[in-house]
Amino acid sequence: MNKSVKFLTVAAVAFGIGLGVNNFAMSEIPGSYRVAVVDVQQVVAASSQVNELRKENQAMQAEIISFVEKARKDVASASDVDKKKSLEEKYSKELNSKREAFGAKYTSKMVDIQNNILNAVTENAKANNYDIVIAKDVVLYGGEDITDSLKSAVAAIKPAAKKTKSSSKKK
Repeated sequence: MNKSVKFLTVAAVAFGIGLGVNNFAMSEIPGSYRVAVVDVQQVVAASSQVNELRKENQAMQAEIISFVEKARKDVASASDVDKKKSLEEKYSKELNSKREAFGAKYTSKMVDIQNNILNAVTENAKANNYDIVIAKDVVLYGGEDITDSLKSAVAAIKPAAKKTKSSSKKK
């Protein structure tokens, strides 16, 4: 019985110390944070850069499909087994290089788009004195919704101008 009283006393003291330390730590936090929330999916969908990239991606996919169809026809029309094998290897290498080039281009543009969206969030937060901006889908309650202003800002960012073959040859 004596041991249980000592244990309860020690546990109560430890709990009191823990509660006091917690309250002291919380008192160091400023009283009012301005919190904004943003629906990231809506902002991304409103981006003119994202829409342009989707169109380019569809065009790239169509180009790859037509290349594969042409390669299949060429391979099927070859009568010599060795020629078929060399054509298959040739087209396979070309296809892989096209996919890698398209993948690198896509990744590069996605990084640029992500940076532009993050810059728009940062500028909006600084301009409106928000301390924290959180994705809306992880917030249950609270925060000021800045989705519409970010959609406008991101939609105004124009995609980079396409390089034409003639302008790249001049360089």
